[in-house]
Amino acid sequence: MVMRLHTRLRYAPAEVNVEKRADGAMVLRSPQPLKPCARAVGEWLVRGHAKAPERVFLAERKGEGWRRLTYRDALSDARRIGQALLNLGLDATRPVAILSDNSIDHALLALGAMHVGVPVAPISPAYSLMSKDFAKLKTIFGLLKPGLVFAAEPEKFAPALAALGATSTPVARLLETNPGATLETAFSRLTPDTVAKILFTSGSTGTPKGVINTQRMLCSNQQSWAQLWPFLEERPPVLCEWLPWNHTFGGNGTFNMVLRNTGTLYIDAGKPAPGLVEVTARNLKEISPTMYFNVPRGFDLLLPFLETDAALRKNFFRHLDLVFYAGAALPQNLWERLEKLALAEKGGELAMLSAWGSTETAPMAACVHYPIERAGVIGGPAPGTELKLVPSGGKLEVRVKGPNVTPGYYRSPELTAAAFDEEGYYRIGDAMKFADPAAPEKGLVFDGRVAEDFKLTTGTWVHVGAIRVKLIAAGNPLIQDAVITGHDRDEIGALVFLSPAAKDVDIRARLVHALKELSKEGGSSTHPTRLLVMTEPPQIDGSEITDKGYINQRAVLERRAALVEKLYSNAPEVVI
Repeated sequence: MVMRLHTRLRYAPAEVNVEKRADGAMVLRSPQPLKPCARAVGEWLVRGHAKAPERVFLAERKGEGWRRLTYRDALSDARRIGQALLNLGLDATRPVAILSDNSIDHALLALGAMHVGVPVAPISPAYSLMSKDFAKLKTIFGLLKPGLVFAAEPEKFAPALAALGATSTPVARLLETNPGATLETAFSRLTPDTVAKILFTSGSTGTPKGVINTQRMLCSNQQSWAQLWPFLEERPPVLCEWLPWNHTFGGNGTFNMVLRNTGTLYIDAGKPAPGLVEVTARNLKEISPTMYFNVPRGFDLLLPFLETDAALRKNFFRHLDLVFYAGAALPQNLWERLEKLALAEKGGELAMLSAWGSTETAPMAACVHYPIERAGVIGGPAPGTELKLVPSGGKLEVRVKGPNVTPGYYRSPELTAAAFDEEGYYRIGDAMKFADPAAPEKGLVFDGRVAEDFKLTTGTWVHVGAIRVKLIAAGNPLIQDAVITGHDRDEIGALVFLSPAAKDVDIRARLVHALKELSKEGGSSTHPTRLLVMTEPPQIDGSEITDKGYINQRAVLERRAALVEKLYSNAPEVVI
């Protein structure tokens, strides 16, 4: 494919240092040293107040308009809240728990807490609103023992609050406090090792784990991003996005990118789900972002609106410098549809970038900072971050070390000890390969989760991540997601979740055709031979899905073991 997209954005050079070891492992480092960074997140807010006090920092929709908060007011409100928390006796051992979705109040409470050294723990609203037994929520609260709980709509969260024996404290009440000397003292005592946040993993392998996020992690991460993308400091970013702040991508990545670079964030109340993606489309018809971040499922649902609504498309691309995906591999068909729109609206003057990391890396550990030709490339190591590639099961398992890496899990010393290898590298569980083995500076390509891959009865390894992406692309636009099956069996199969586009079409015929096309590409270990269409969507209580729409392969296979057996019975190649 010829590269047609281009950009005038200024990047760091595409360079990487590779240390090869005798045991076959490699350590990748950026030749750029990490430059000094802020001591704490609160310093960005203070700087924003000094640099552009009247600039809008945050905005959220209120009726037909937007409620806007300037940097001047944001700092004032955060200081009031920080003082109120100190007055209530909160400290490093008594965190703030936030149950609600993104909002200005949510942001102010988090900033106020971090300003005075009180950890903030934003918790997935799904654990309160979609769960029936509140089991994960109770486990999280048992670990946290929060000193204050906030839910923006207490009546909506009433069942969850009752199950916890908790009450919600309004932000408006905290704002009644006047800041004093104890706030200034608390802020001055913050160090890079101060715990800023406790972010909980999705619980894909069991109980959610509380990942400690220090001020160093958050601040060094944004410094790395600014060094790789110098354009961040040249044009204050404008974002309009839904990415939840209880996840590291939105809560640390994009939110802090706006704050660190004195930009503006329009909070999108939409979601990548039918009935809610329309909210996102409406917002993007009014707000022209300079950068747009999303997960693959979000792009999948938004693209039909961009393709059919000329006014939305024009406004979306008006000031857009880059499109960014992360969280999962972007199917190539979605990349090409985005590329087609960018060529039509901007003459191709658009960067399409990605990065890679996890909750434990705050979030970015590797980043694309050069033009790429297709989806899948996640770039090279960030300044100050080391990536160790260790041979494992025919793949290269990647491990991470750097100032952006968590010191461990909250009140869980055994989990912490198990998460790091003998050299102190975090075992993230992903595999990588070089986009071009002869040119490592072209970056790495995500090569699946080490724990998800399995062997067929032939002894052949099945690389789940790559097969899933190929299947979704072959079934475009019918397949929204898929879980790959076949462990200790003769052939590969898949449990398929259909997209809203699977209407008024012969689903069976289309999926059979997709399987036949895939069979032309390689041997039996590279593609499914049978599919079973799911009638029940993935369930959050069963840990099958996160609120960002990520499928948990292991949980689906365990919960739907009977359906896997049905898939391998003497049935047609596509079962509906």
